[in-house]
Amino acid sequence: MPKGIAILGSTGSIGTQALDVVREHPGHFQVELLTAGRNADLLIAQALEFKPNAVVIADAAQLDRVKDALFPQGIKVYGGLEAIAQAVTMDGIDVVLTAMVGYAGLRPTLAAIGAGKTIAL
Repeated sequence: MPKGIAILGSTGSIGTQALDVVREHPGHFQVELLTAGRNADLLIAQALEFKPNAVVIADAAQLDRVKDALFPQGIKVYGGLEAIAQAVTMDGIDVVLTAMVGYAGLRPTLAAIGAGKTIAL
């Protein structure tokens, strides 16, 4: 059974490399959640490829654009940093890879720990 994975900061260097690993090992992982700061274009492309249950774009100004692209595909879309901390507690997520820059990743990581998720830093 594949492990459900959340990738916080999926559009950055570590996040894109993590998705390369997922791509190279089909059947081992199911991407459940992707998050990004501002790079809506790459987040949309990743979501269309990996079909997560949800995505979060931290930059609320990009929210409508991401929703317009992904909602018709059945992907839930949320906006803002607080939404990341809430989303990591979703059922189906076994592992949370925190690849967010600096302090922004602390609150979601603590929320994931509180929800009993395995953390990858």
